[in-house]
Amino acid sequence: MNNSTSNNPRITIRKGTGSDLPEMLQLFTATIDEVGKKDYDLQQLEAWKSGAENKERWMDVIRNQYVLLAVAGNTIVGFCSLDQGNYIDLLFVHKDHQHKGIAFLLYHQIEQEALQCNEKKLTADVSKTARPFFEKTGFQVIQEQTVRVKGIAMTNYKMVKHLIS
Repeated sequence: MNNSTSNNPRITIRKGTGSDLPEMLQLFTATIDEVGKKDYDLQQLEAWKSGAENKERWMDVIRNQYVLLAVAGNTIVGFCSLDQGNYIDLLFVHKDHQHKGIAFLLYHQIEQEALQCNEKKLTADVSKTARPFFEKTGFQVIQEQTVRVKGIAMTNYKMVKHLIS
């Protein structure tokens, strides 16, 4: 799965493995810190990042979800996961690689996987930060939600995209 964008000619897409987890977790927390700060306050960012502490959940993601990584050189610059064939669980792009088409590359491959599995729609619970990207790819907000992470209330959005094969 070699893909490239005009801004990133050397991005490759590959499946994630357990050995990728430390770098994925680092990308997850650094991206939330930097990219999420325009939409969430410090308490909310700390609560969101605490998800990295749940090693069992991340091992479950690697074992049971379809996980794709965007790699530049030997560095993971983004990742996306598809759970149960139709739920986008995670989509993160490294803070230093935003707005270069990486999220779209990952998303497109995930959508293709869902279509190959004869899925009729994709769903996701999306942060305020990611909502514009998901809307650009054809998702619609079903409802605004308040989720609690470690007792801290955060707003996100249940979104859906109906797929056409």
